[in-house]
Amino acid sequence: MKNLLTQKEINQFQKNGAIFIKGKFDYKWIEKLKIGIEKDIKNPSPRFKSHTNQNDLPAYIEDYWTWDLVPEFTDFVFNSPYSEIASELMSADKINLVMDNWFLREAGSKSSTPFHHDISYFDIDGTMCVLWLPLQPLKINEGIAWVRGSHLWNKRFLRVFFEDGHKVEGNECTINGIKYENPPDIIGNKDKYEFLQWDFELGDCVIFDIRTLHGVLSSSIPKKTLSRYTLRVAKEGAKISYAGDWTNFTYTQEMKNAGYKDGDILGGKMFPQLWPTTG
Repeated sequence: MKNLLTQKEINQFQKNGAIFIKGKFDYKWIEKLKIGIEKDIKNPSPRFKSHTNQNDLPAYIEDYWTWDLVPEFTDFVFNSPYSEIASELMSADKINLVMDNWFLREAGSKSSTPFHHDISYFDIDGTMCVLWLPLQPLKINEGIAWVRGSHLWNKRFLRVFFEDGHKVEGNECTINGIKYENPPDIIGNKDKYEFLQWDFELGDCVIFDIRTLHGVLSSSIPKKTLSRYTLRVAKEGAKISYAGDWTNFTYTQEMKNAGYKDGDILGGKMFPQLWPTTG
């Protein structure tokens, strides 16, 4: 079977924590995801969020865990090349879904993505990576910046709210033997870090380690509406690890209601196997 990635690309992912991949997603996938977002906005899930404080401002919105509610997302999750690409990047024997979500930032929106890493937002421990797929062409200052090598810092940072103001959630603490620290001030200390940024054409993406810090580096306000689809997956061995009552994210309770217990191996209805395909 022909590999989708080169060894050089895999090495870059492991070293840098994020890799730009050119043209791996056919235009039909881009259009399908845009249709899915339109459907979701008209009939959002209970997890739909607006990150703007004032209703009269251009919107910055998202919804998540909607892969089983929107057919276009279901098709992408199970049939796009992402899970196989992820298996190569993480040297995985098996890939399971963690969560999908989308973001839409309207033209003129002053709201933006804070610097954060995704690992702190999930009650899951293990090796995971994230697809960041823009649905419009992007110039380098219109997208996200990744902090090169930050996945190797061996640190866990507190969550940051995406709402205007970017408030840090909770206080420094240790949970299940993991110390959660305040996130570093990336914006105020840009000269201390090396950033990874790219121009994107349709079909281009970034895949990054779930521990890699990323956020909006530029203060520019978009002149066009921008949307992106993200998809998080895990390799074999990933387990449920509840962080505790300090978080108010609804998916934690949904996981518990579905019967997932601390230490359970990822799988089942909420975290189906994506690769190798089982059907």
